[in-house]
Amino acid sequence: MSTARIYQRPKNAMQSGRARTDRWVLEFDPAEQQQADPLTGWAGSGDTRAQLRLNFPTLEAAQDYAARENIAYHVVPAPQRKLKLQAYADNFR
Repeated sequence: MSTARIYQRPKNAMQSGRARTDRWVLEFDPAEQQQADPLTGWAGSGDTRAQLRLNFPTLEAAQDYAARENIAYHVVPAPQRKLKLQAYADNFR
């Protein structure tokens, strides 16, 4: 039986917008360790589920899918947003 984690995508650090942060993602845990390829030196494995990432509109939809497909899962709670309230005049102190 495979295991997966369900989490909410965090805000992109390179942009100010919060697009697609309301979506929930189901991502499978790695089933085997990655190994260096002897020819190229790139890391890889034969685990094709590591390439799979499923998006859901709600947490309940992701949990229903995992239950229906007999996938053991754990939910990673989204970190709390910390607002840094600052006035424009504070730049000149």
